Amino acid sequence: MQNLTIEVDFDRFPPEHTCDGDNISPRIRVSGSDAPYLAVIMDDPDDPTGTFTHWIAWNIPSTGEIPKAVPPEPRISHPVAAVQGMNDYRRTGYSGPCPPRGRPHRYFIRVWSVEKRLDLPPGAERGELEDALAAAATGYGETMATYGRKKAPEVPPETARGT
Repeated sequence: MQNLTIEVDFDRFPPEHTCDGDNISPRIRVSGSDAPYLAVIMDDPDDPTGTFTHWIAWNIPSTGEIPKAVPPEPRISHPVAAVQGMNDYRRTGYSGPCPPRGRPHRYFIRVWSVEKRLDLPPGAERGELEDALAAAATGYGETMATYGRKKAPEVPPETARGT
């Protein structure tokens, strides 16, 4: 399998890409692919319930980048053509980081190069995409960024007593 280089513009998710901001998908730069299509899965392995999938999409033209602000519709044509599946929020498309307050979580953005269009319906689940990728992927790469939400501020003791 070919090695892909995957890059985003940050090491820590800016709020615009999270539930604390505009919740828009980030720009993802992809180099090293000679296949016509890409597929992406973004997940959080630190979720208390197990790996949590935030985004799956496929049949993305391999142009060197997946643009920012991909709309959350099942099938899109702008700013890039793509088919999107169901994330673990039970929504189609991108849903950004939204960890519980406290320790930051890691978010992996995994990208595959794919030789042919994948015959999956919009709204397909992660397992279906992974099965299709097992047969059609020719390259793979990943990057990781973190995001943490601040703990609720502690009330100073003198404020708690009303002084």
